[in-house]
Parts: sequence; C-alpha cells; structure tokens
Amino acid sequence: MVDHLLILIAFAFLLAGFVKGTLGLGLPTVAMGLLATTMSPGRAIAIVIVPAIVTNIWQTFVGPYLRDILRRLWPLMAGTVAGIWLNAGLLTGPYAAYGTVVLGLLLVIYAIVGLSRFNFKVARRHEKWIGGIVGLITGVISAATGVQVIPSMPFMQAIGMERDELVQALGVFFTTATVALAFNLTASGLLTAATALPGAVAMAASFAGMLIGQAVRTRMQPDVFRRWFLIAMILLGLYLAGSALLKLHG
Repeated sequence: MVDHLLILIAFAFLLAGFVKGTLGLGLPTVAMGLLATTMSPGRAIAIVIVPAIVTNIWQTFVGPYLRDILRRLWPLMAGTVAGIWLNAGLLTGPYAAYGTVVLGLLLVIYAIVGLSRFNFKVARRHEKWIGGIVGLITGVISAATGVQVIPSMPFMQAIGMERDELVQALGVFFTTATVALAFNLTASGLLTAATALPGAVAMAASFAGMLIGQAVRTRMQPDVFRRWFLIAMILLGLYLAGSALLKLHG
C-alpha cells in the first residue's frame, strides 16, 4: 500500500466522519464515493466495512427504541440480508466493472431525493410487506455497490419514525447490513489481512472527523450544510458514472 493511497484514505474518511458527525449519517456513502474515484467498489468497500460497522454500533444502542425498531424493521433487515447474500458475486463477478457506474447514479438519486424533500407515507398496516420488498432491493444494490441508503432510507422516513428513533434505527439497520456484507467480502477474498492498515487509518480518520463534525454541528445550521453536501454528492456521482462509462467504452 503506497503512501499517497493511505493519504487519500485518511482524507476520504476524515470528510466522511465529519459528515456523519454533523448529520448523523453518510459515512459509507461519502467514503465509497471518494474511494471509487481511484479503485473498484469491491476494494473500496473492503476498506469501508469495519469503520462503518464500528461507527454504527454506538448508534444502535444509544436510545430507548431498540425493541420497537426491531419489531417494526425486521422484514426490512431480513430482506436486506437475503438480498446481500443471494447476490454475493456482484462485487467481483463479470458485472463488477459496472459497479462504479451504478454507485455514481445512486449518489445522484440519493442527493436528488434529499434535496427535493420528496415526502410520502407508508401506512402502519403495510409496513412489513413493503419493508421486506424494500429490503430485498436494498440488499441487491448493496451487494453490487456497498451502499445501503437506497431505497431503505426513504422507506424509514416514510413510516413516520420520530427523529431520535430514526437516528437509532439507521444505526441498527446499517450495522445489520454491513455485517452481512462483511460475510460476502470475506467469502470472496476481498476482506483480507492486506486491508488491515488501510482499515486502521480509515478508523482513526473516521473518529477524528466525527468529533470535528459533532463540534461544528452545534455552531452551524445543519440544513445549510446538508444542502451543499447533497449538491456535492450529485457532482461526485456524475463524475463517477461518467468516468466509469468512458473507461468501459473507451
């Protein structure tokens, strides 16, 4: 692992941690988007996976809503795990080259949904069966790109969770999904001892970024930061998708 790559990893996770510290989410999405500019999604997620799990675990247990979250979201989580495991070869198979294109498009969709504040509701009686379908789709997308925010996050917002419960729910869901993804990566040979040093750098930078982000959150308007963050995600997504398509068809 060359030094300039470790510097890139440190920068990517410092920024991703900063976003998570400020907004409460976004670490894997930002880190995957930045790392994918210089490496395949499979290699990037192997570096992202451990910091993503560790930084989400505290979110899982901080708050009194765990029992209610598990009762309401178990079909979403079961569907996501199934989707990830049934499509285990997507990060390394013949279509792996298209993963960066899909990742770029997902970042654009994620940002546009966030900017538009598109609002829809899912009735309580339909939560479980819709959650299972949403989970399965999320799992397939995650198996191909390492990103789990589409369509799981709009669904969690649509079922009407309170803000604090939603933050804890995101921690529970992302922990479950990233642990399932870690099994895929281990089985496919992507998560090896070679990722230990980059993973350690990523972990340290993530926590440093989160501390800075949490300090800044108390002094700035989160909505303003969120808007510019989402605009940056659109530009990054377009760059990733466009450059990957040029490589594929160049």
